[in-house]
Amino acid sequence: MVAEQQQQACYVLQAAKVDEAPAQAAPKAAKVPTKAPGKKATAPALTPQDLDRVILTQGFGWDSCEKNNWYETLKSQIPELQKAGITHFWLPPPSQSVAHQGYLPGQLYNLNSKYGNREQLVALNKALKAAGIVPVCDIVINHRCADQQDESGVWNRFGDDVTHKGEKIDWGAWAITGDDPDFKGTGNPDTGDDYGPAPDLDHTNKDLRTHIKEWLNWLKDDIGFEGWRFDFVKGYGPQFIKEYVMETVGAESYNVGEFWVDCRWNGSDLDHNQDPARQALCDYLDGVGGAASLFDFPMKGILQEAVKNTQYWRLCDGAGKPPGLLGWWPTRATVFIKNHDTDSTQQHWPFPADKTETGYAYVLTHPGTPCIFYDDLWTDGDKLRELIALRKRADITARSNVEIRVADADLYLACIDKKVTVKLGPRYDLGDLLPKESEGWKVAVSGKDFCVWELASE
Repeated sequence: MVAEQQQQACYVLQAAKVDEAPAQAAPKAAKVPTKAPGKKATAPALTPQDLDRVILTQGFGWDSCEKNNWYETLKSQIPELQKAGITHFWLPPPSQSVAHQGYLPGQLYNLNSKYGNREQLVALNKALKAAGIVPVCDIVINHRCADQQDESGVWNRFGDDVTHKGEKIDWGAWAITGDDPDFKGTGNPDTGDDYGPAPDLDHTNKDLRTHIKEWLNWLKDDIGFEGWRFDFVKGYGPQFIKEYVMETVGAESYNVGEFWVDCRWNGSDLDHNQDPARQALCDYLDGVGGAASLFDFPMKGILQEAVKNTQYWRLCDGAGKPPGLLGWWPTRATVFIKNHDTDSTQQHWPFPADKTETGYAYVLTHPGTPCIFYDDLWTDGDKLRELIALRKRADITARSNVEIRVADADLYLACIDKKVTVKLGPRYDLGDLLPKESEGWKVAVSGKDFCVWELASE
C-alpha cells in the first residue's frame, strides 16, 4: 500500500545463530497444526522444507492496474515463470476498490477490478498451480471503504451486493474502531496504527473476524489462492494474523506480512545500530506465533545504503551476522530490494537502479525467503535467472549458514553453507581471498560489482 511517510534505511543487528530465533525476542513458537479443528484444509500443505525453499515473485507494479487485462498478461507469462524457478507468485488485491491498485477495497466479494474479472483470476490461479506455482493473494483487511453515508453524512456503512456463500458483510459503524478519528465507529479501540484514508476495522469483534475468515476461505476454496500477503499489519494486532492463517490456509502455507518499520538516522547517515527496528519485527512475529513471516525492511535499507554509498561494512552487524531480520530470524525474514511502493512508478524509497543486479546477488545467495519484484524479472531477467538457478543448485535455503569473511567499505565477501562464495563491491584485487579454482571453486554468476562462485560437486 502507499506508505504514509517515506521510509529510511534500516538496521545492523545483534544476531543469534542464523537458524535460531533471537535471544532478545521471545523464542520461536512451537509447531502449530496446519488447520484449526473442524476446518477443511483444501490447499496442499507445504512441508517445512518446502517453506525453506520458497522463491517469491511479486506479480505487479504500482501501475499494472492501468494496463489492460493484467490477469491475462500474467497467465501468458507462466511458462517463463516456471522456467525461471519461481515457486510462489504474489497477486494484487483482487476486490473492487476506490483506488485502482486495490488498496482501498470496498465490496470484498466483488472481484471485478482493474486487473480483470473473477473468471480471469480463477483461470490464472488454476494455470499457476498447474505449473507448480503457488498463488499468494494480497489481503487488505486493516481497513475497508464504505459506500454509504450515515444520517450525519459520515461514510461508515458498507454494501455487499454480490451473492456469495456465508453471511453478508453489509456492516455498519459497529465494524469500525471506536477511536478512528474520522469515521465515527462504535467498535473497540484500534489494536494498531490508524490508517487515515479509510475506516479502520475492529478486529476484536468476533462477528467481523468470522466474516473475514469466510471471505478468506472463499478466496481459497472458490478462487484458488493458497497463501496470503497481509497489507499494513501495523494496523492491527498479530494475534489476528495467526487466527486468519490458522483457520484458512494453515501455517504450513507461505504467508507474509507488510510491517514497514522506521529506521534510525543520524542526520543524513543511517545509524549502524538498527536493533530497535529489528526488535519491533521480532515482537510482532512472536504474536503471529509461527503463522507468517515479515518483509525485512531493515535489511533492504541497509543493503540499499551499502551499495549506494560504497559502505559494504554495513552488511555485517556488531555480532558478525547479516543485517536486518535476516541476521536474527532468517526463517521469518522475507528479503527484498524493491516493491510496488518503494520503487515502481511511486519511488517512495527506491533501490539504486544501477545496483539492481548487485542487490539480487545478495538476496538470492543468502538465507531468508527471497522476493523478486515483477519489473526486475523482465528487465534484469537473465542475471536473476542465473542466480535463482544457482540458489536451487546449491540448495541455499531460508536457514542456510552465512560466514562473513570481509565487510569493508569497498568489499563484502561471504561464504554460504561452504558451497557458495559471494563478493560485492568495486574492489577488484582479492589477493589470497580469491576462491581458488584448484580447490574446486568456479565462477557461477558475475556482473558489475559482484561475483558469485560455487564449489564444484564431487
